[in-house]
Amino acid sequence: MGGRAGKPAKQQAPSSDLDWPGAGQEVAFRRALIRWFRRHQRDLPWREQPDGYRIWVSEIMLQQTQVATVVAYYQRFLQRFPEVNSLAEADESEVLKLWEGLGYYRRARQLHAAARQIVARHGGEFPSTFADVLALPGVGRYTAGAIMSIAFDQPQPILEGNTIRVFARLLGMTECAREKASEQRLWSFSQSLLPPGEGSRDLNQGLMELGSELCRVRQPACLLCPVSRWCRAFAEGIQDQLPVLTPRMEYVPRQDGLVLIRRGRKLLLRKCAEGEHWTGLWDFPRVTLAEAAPQPVSPQVSRLAEQAFQRELGLSVAVEPAGKRLKHAVTKYRITLDCFWGKLQGRVPKGRGEWAWVAAEELPRLALNATGRKVADWLAEAM
Repeated sequence: MGGRAGKPAKQQAPSSDLDWPGAGQEVAFRRALIRWFRRHQRDLPWREQPDGYRIWVSEIMLQQTQVATVVAYYQRFLQRFPEVNSLAEADESEVLKLWEGLGYYRRARQLHAAARQIVARHGGEFPSTFADVLALPGVGRYTAGAIMSIAFDQPQPILEGNTIRVFARLLGMTECAREKASEQRLWSFSQSLLPPGEGSRDLNQGLMELGSELCRVRQPACLLCPVSRWCRAFAEGIQDQLPVLTPRMEYVPRQDGLVLIRRGRKLLLRKCAEGEHWTGLWDFPRVTLAEAAPQPVSPQVSRLAEQAFQRELGLSVAVEPAGKRLKHAVTKYRITLDCFWGKLQGRVPKGRGEWAWVAAEELPRLALNATGRKVADWLAEAM
């Protein structure tokens, strides 16, 4: 399938007339790729009716998220918000609730804001020009190009994770693909592949499908690839070594604390304020205890938690361990989250987000972040 470990034997080198771009091979390349795509494309719900609104929603959901995860979210979202106006009229909390568990919640807030912009500026009709789509909150050059090509079959180039990998291998690009000059070259290459008239819809989808299904990060299925004859990396046996990317992020360990404060069957929750990581979502009060490897919960750690709740949230509380520990990741942090039972000393602080006493049976209806939801599910069994 892909190249073997170590330095693989070279395949027959491509002739000079296969140099990309502008080699006169674009027509044959497009035909081979589109033919393969039409035969082998996955059955995805946004492909059933590829209008601007549906493709936009799918592309926003697919940012930083796997297709298999997105499908169910997309179907639920479209069932509740079948067109722009229904999304624009919704309360943000409902949008966030439907997004719960998908992560990167800023996408949901920007999607909601963009829907309202479409209603205000375009009368509720999804815009059909590249400039207007690019002007929407949360839409960058790639997303705008994907929407215009897939929904409207307009010749717009695309460049994202899958196509960066495909293009770098086709070109045999040994330079770092994330450098500015390399990105400009890849954008130009993507542009050079576009047909002059119709056909960009299937071409761009085919490129992304190829990267997802065959031209994978590990063990690319080169012998099944419909365009391997145009691939310099395959010809030189270096497909497993490309693309060259920047070093992976070095993650930082962090220990957080979350406090469960009860008043009868109600629990104290806080809506994260603007500028915080989970803006607009509800959460149990939580703080950072230390940016270091997690320590076992002890009286010393409990005192540290009490000080942090007072310092970060203005919350005066006495805590004791709840015996619940979760692990998760946020941006560069690998977080160990320890839960505490808490006894409120004084009043609920004002500011620093919105506070509310919430009955246990109401928790399923609130939009919580992923770890907050896990804690709520645990509480449902414990209470």
